Amino acid sequence: MPQRLLSLLTDLPQSGERLGAALGVGRVTVNTLAHKLTEQGVPLVITRGGYALEPGTPAPQLVEPLLAGRGEFGRAMRYLGSVDSTQDEVRRWADEPGSPAPHGAVVVAEQQSQGRGRRGRVWDTTHGTLVFSVLLRGAGDDSSAADDVQTGTLALGRLALLPLAAGVALYDACVPAGTGTPPIGLKWPNDLLSTDGRKLAGILLEADLRGEEARRAVLGIGLNVASAPPGAAHLREFRPGVTRAAVLAALLAVLEHWLAQPAGAVLAAWKERSLTLGQRVEVGTPRGPVTGIARDLDAQGSLLVEAPDGAIHTVHAGDVQLVGSLQPDRASGGPAP
Repeated sequence: MPQRLLSLLTDLPQSGERLGAALGVGRVTVNTLAHKLTEQGVPLVITRGGYALEPGTPAPQLVEPLLAGRGEFGRAMRYLGSVDSTQDEVRRWADEPGSPAPHGAVVVAEQQSQGRGRRGRVWDTTHGTLVFSVLLRGAGDDSSAADDVQTGTLALGRLALLPLAAGVALYDACVPAGTGTPPIGLKWPNDLLSTDGRKLAGILLEADLRGEEARRAVLGIGLNVASAPPGAAHLREFRPGVTRAAVLAALLAVLEHWLAQPAGAVLAAWKERSLTLGQRVEVGTPRGPVTGIARDLDAQGSLLVEAPDGAIHTVHAGDVQLVGSLQPDRASGGPAP
């Protein structure tokens, strides 16, 4: 019942009587349901005028008008207060009998009890953070929706490029065209940072493999929009007044675009937005630490690091630490060493 109330709410106040009539309950029950939603983290504004969502809340009824004509991603969307993980919630939806989530389905949540980042790290969510996951179905998926994806997006050889494509989309959604060069950039392989090194957003890709095929994948993104944990950055530092609903709509549009682009275009775009290339780095890898200058990406999106002895190390996966102050040089595609 709280979820039914949530689906009726907009950013304009509605009386308890009106909402109760739509739900077939009394005004007191509406008030009880509204307070249950607030306990789950849903940002409600409750006044004498009625009940409303906080302006800019990333709920379907506030995001869908901003998505008109923008493509497939987000046409199916669920907005929840508290979940264990948006990644897991998308998987459950994808496996629902009768009406499974289609390609491009989105789950947005206010709070996660088991949110996670790369390598099992805790994915913190606070009020003002945009946290969502997108379902990517491959041609090998059993669902009837699999026919929607025949572009090779989920080919195994391309999986490593998907977080890079998502990073480019994140950058572009945070920096609308014509707004100048912002103080943000991409850290390999899956972070968006401010140029003073504070984390602004993170990306997590989890693929469900079947033999040599990726049956489907779930792409999770966490972006600090209105606030941030200590030591992190948030988008309103650079774009005052921007809302989570507006960012989500813009991000879904550019995400759909970049996930469909060829590898060469993704790599070139990522390099242009990089804070990693040209920077001294320390990379923790399964085989031990690699230190040196991040010189380039190879055709698969792996990081090429030049060691002090001149040797080039290819890093397929690892945790990158940027050493020293960041001095972005967009003309050279990355920060100066």
